[in-house]
Amino acid sequence: MLKALKKIFAKGDAAPPIAASQPEPAPQPAAAQAPERQAGKPRPKPAPKAKAEPQAAVQVAQPPRAESPAKDKPRRERKPKPQASLWKPEDFVVEPQEGKTRFHDFKLSNELMHAIHDLGFPYCTPIQAQVLGYTLRGQDAIGRAQTGTGKTAAFLISIISQLQQTPPPKERYMGEPRALIIAPTRELVVQIAKDAQALTKYTGLNVMSFVGGMDFDKQLKSLEARHCDILVATPGRLLDFNQRGEVHLDMVEVMVLDEADRMLDMGFIPQVRQIIRQTPPKSERQTLLFSATFTDDVMNLAKQWTTNPAIVEIEPENVASETVEQHVYAVAGSDKYKLLYNLVTQNKWERVMVFANRKDEVRRIEEKLVRDGINAAQLSGDVPQHKRIRTLESFREGRITVLVATDVAGRGIHIDGISHVINFTLPEDPDDYVHRIGRTGRAGTSGVSISFAGEDDSYQLPAIEELLGRKIKCEMPPDELLKPVPRKHH
Repeated sequence: MLKALKKIFAKGDAAPPIAASQPEPAPQPAAAQAPERQAGKPRPKPAPKAKAEPQAAVQVAQPPRAESPAKDKPRRERKPKPQASLWKPEDFVVEPQEGKTRFHDFKLSNELMHAIHDLGFPYCTPIQAQVLGYTLRGQDAIGRAQTGTGKTAAFLISIISQLQQTPPPKERYMGEPRALIIAPTRELVVQIAKDAQALTKYTGLNVMSFVGGMDFDKQLKSLEARHCDILVATPGRLLDFNQRGEVHLDMVEVMVLDEADRMLDMGFIPQVRQIIRQTPPKSERQTLLFSATFTDDVMNLAKQWTTNPAIVEIEPENVASETVEQHVYAVAGSDKYKLLYNLVTQNKWERVMVFANRKDEVRRIEEKLVRDGINAAQLSGDVPQHKRIRTLESFREGRITVLVATDVAGRGIHIDGISHVINFTLPEDPDDYVHRIGRTGRAGTSGVSISFAGEDDSYQLPAIEELLGRKIKCEMPPDELLKPVPRKHH
């Protein structure tokens, strides 16, 4: 019965080709266990889940099963009800406008419209308008879009609508999410989960996020405390939970893969394949895949994991060039740090992001800035997660002036008010240039990007210009920006 409710449309394709050799065995146990869940028997779990049954003594084991709907209901309705009763759809008036799509133009629930209203989104971005046209009808989709185009809200609105329209089964375990979002970096997972919480504010749906580098037991406790509706996770940490028997993916109705190109680059695809094998076949789930680029590898994965997907492409050039003023300084490698220091101090900039290609470069730049009296911090794969989150909050609140990051750490950071992005070294992949400068000039504000082209990296410029479709003028920095850095005496 659940299968029938999950998909109103019938996707004729069989399970993904990759499922034929290895994946086939994995969904089998999941399907085999479904009748046990219907019959109300406890699900067989590995050792960690054995603790969940003794909950009878400590918390509530069998009672939560019987009481689950009743127990969840107060939590689901208590918060939204009072506010929802004061808000009416008539409070959200958006006039139709030529060439623009309103959220009113889609059939969205009042609870979801209330949250969209709170967030101040009257009109859809181009990718939201196009993607929602397909996904709200249950179709799979592949979207090409950079960060900052509104794609996160596009797939979250689609997920929330699906979960609201299809009632959850009466019997389910805490660790059985109905929607799964996989993203490559911890920062991106945290950001998506934050956006999901804002959009589910009045729906009673529970959002959880799992990332490596954070307390496993703490994440486990939140999982055991309430049902998980939407799970956002990095591949490695999700597999940890899945292999320990804490998370089961056989009830996933909607699966989203965000930044598929980055997951390929970071070597996550074997882990992602393992995860997808645990979910229902592609004909019985909705799959949405987003990527900044449509390489052959990305499209090959999309074919394996989706059924008759709608393909939506949003050109990155508009995102890159319209709101960001771009400069390139031709500078010797030995003068790059002097130029950075003088730009920040002489102009009294307060919120600057600096990108470098390697972790050791990032560390060295940050150490020099701190030594020379500038409030700076670094973000790279070596920084523990709790410290990364603290660093981002300090940067957001203005306690840190300069944030130095690698591309992996900087991807998906959404912080308003970043006035300048500096490319200390030009990226090897032109798409990363667009991602980097997209950290400034967000939400219609203007921003400035300055790239340092030295003897080691200036050869990257032609490929970047080709992607942008225009030349970027190369300038010599004025002499005052190359003055020696005054030494601080501590």
